[in-house]
Amino acid sequence: MELTVAKKEILKATFRMQGIAERKSTMPVLANVLLATDGSNALKLAATDLYLALLGQVSAEVASPGSVAVSARDLFERIKMMPDGPIVISTQPNATTTLKSSGGARRYTLRGMPGDDFPPRPQPAEGSPTLTLDVEVLSELIQKTHFSISPDETRSHLNSALFEWDGDVVRMVTTDGHRLSKVDIKVAGRHASTTMLIPLKAVQELRRLCDEILSEPLSAGSETKKPELFITQSGSSAFFQGAGMTFSVKLADAQFPPYSQVIPQANDKIVRAPRTAFAEALKAVSVAASERTGGVKLSLSKGFMRITSESPERGDGFDEIPIEYVGPNLSIGFNAKYFLDVLASISDDEVLLNLSGELDPAVLCPASSTPTSVRQSLAVIMPMRI
Repeated sequence: MELTVAKKEILKATFRMQGIAERKSTMPVLANVLLATDGSNALKLAATDLYLALLGQVSAEVASPGSVAVSARDLFERIKMMPDGPIVISTQPNATTTLKSSGGARRYTLRGMPGDDFPPRPQPAEGSPTLTLDVEVLSELIQKTHFSISPDETRSHLNSALFEWDGDVVRMVTTDGHRLSKVDIKVAGRHASTTMLIPLKAVQELRRLCDEILSEPLSAGSETKKPELFITQSGSSAFFQGAGMTFSVKLADAQFPPYSQVIPQANDKIVRAPRTAFAEALKAVSVAASERTGGVKLSLSKGFMRITSESPERGDGFDEIPIEYVGPNLSIGFNAKYFLDVLASISDDEVLLNLSGELDPAVLCPASSTPTSVRQSLAVIMPMRI
């Protein structure tokens, strides 16, 4: 194989691929990225850990066809050190791969593996239905819920995000057992029905993919057209295609908790608070909270919320913010981080905190989120004894 490719294009592609390649796997080939020519003017790249897979393509001048698998990390690091401009990639029959600057003397040699040794890329079954979703919608769903996914890979039902498309509403729900995040966004003119449980690692890669797509400048003539992702669910896998990339994931085979039963419906104590002041006070007081629990106490009275923390080892913390609240005095303890994660994901100036009793979960949402809103989001946070 021999071809010439622009450094800028292959650097971006290999950066994405190394995030998928599995360096710690017992199968050495999974630490590699596959390079394979596609006709006379394209180079395909692929990486997989057998659960996630990423396939991309960049323009190239192909002198002779072929394929090779080389270390994803080593390839990225060497391309990054190449001078700007064209790079010539060539392989020998023993899969030794050479990278050479087209306009200079810099050159690297990599020990590769035959391209045929690379695992086959997953493909959706012919005729599988495909949905179209704006990238910014998926990005918002992830941004407002990802922090509630449990990192515990042994609990796949909590180590995943529930993605639902119900009529003209797309929804994402996550929970780690201590808190729950839920976002609904109406997509006018698009109706579908699907449910999938997307593992945490795939959610993280989708977030990066969305960020990269949204950060790219719009091409001429597309200023009014929002970037889109094409989503195909086929068997136990889902495929997300956009910006020249196809990302596939093996969906979690588990039962997501019945989230609607977790959301309190009878919280009668409603607090309207300034989001920024609430977050700053929580952050300040949590500095003195117990390192083990991160617990703070919220004490409500008419017009004020007092936030306190007590720790035998670290001392006490106190702050107070003005709020809109008319009701009985109430004190309730929470993990400050759970509130801070939600507040950081909200753009509204004000938030609503719905409470019932000192042992009941709280519901935190943007002040603008109503049953008729295009965007509805909320977080359920379990209390703690302090």
